[in-house]
Amino acid sequence: MNKNSNWRILNLALAIIFFDQLTKLVVLRYLGFAEEKEVIRGFFKFVHWGNTGAAWSMFTGNNGALAVVAIVALFILFFFRHHFNVHTLGGQVSLGLIFGGIIGNLIDRLLPSRQHVVDFLYFYVIRRDGQIAGFPAFNVADSAICVGVGLLFLLSWQGDTAQAPAGETKG
Repeated sequence: MNKNSNWRILNLALAIIFFDQLTKLVVLRYLGFAEEKEVIRGFFKFVHWGNTGAAWSMFTGNNGALAVVAIVALFILFFFRHHFNVHTLGGQVSLGLIFGGIIGNLIDRLLPSRQHVVDFLYFYVIRRDGQIAGFPAFNVADSAICVGVGLLFLLSWQGDTAQAPAGETKG
């Protein structure tokens, strides 16, 4: 693997970690726990919600176990990164986003002052019956992980179809 590839992955991961933690510090400073500030009525709020679970609050209350899973995932991704398309800029960007996102949320889980992931972006709509239908609150790290995994999937899919013999597609 090219040395520049590793540096690009590292630099992007560090940028994601920095931006993620900076935005969380702003939330911690200006919003009390469970406080909400409506930005766009009926659509978007800044919130200060804690998540001790995984995505969509699955496995709530398992902060320690999820921290271990994150650490294991980091090691696996790091040691097997050469299996991904890291010689391309897209592969480097995807891994940088994933590493940065995992570490950003891991910091939240491990800091004694938090012990939960800080989520603060909340999109929702108000249904006709007055009930709120919202997408689970998330943060910069969550976004980076999702975009990184999506990009990695697209690059893998693109690579699979490019390697198929003429006239065939892999299914």
